[in-house]
Amino acid sequence: MKTLVLASLASLIVAGSVASACSQETDAAPGARLFQQRCGTCHQIATTRNGVGPHLQGVVGRTAGSDEGFKYSPALKASGVTWTTETLDTFLTNPGAMVRGTRMTQRFNNAEERRAIIEFLGSR
Repeated sequence: MKTLVLASLASLIVAGSVASACSQETDAAPGARLFQQRCGTCHQIATTRNGVGPHLQGVVGRTAGSDEGFKYSPALKASGVTWTTETLDTFLTNPGAMVRGTRMTQRFNNAEERRAIIEFLGSR
């Protein structure tokens, strides 16, 4: 009986660990999906290859307009913005209002979608 209780307890611990890991993966999934749907046409995250927009690998903590292989708008280069979760949230809400003259026009009105995308960007 004691062995059965210990075995049951061990399987519950393992199941909890697996559920926790799965939860973390699914937490990142909405941001990855939204990034691909809303940002992936212009921006890369899996590689440092630039497209219509600059790659966004390692963007959190980077100074706006500073990646060497991309031709940024003069406004973004001169903005002095460092990308943090807060500045990304403001920028994605209305890029032109934050940096007048930026070429980025895509807006993200939904706060939950912005949060998911920013969390995804921060994990890369």
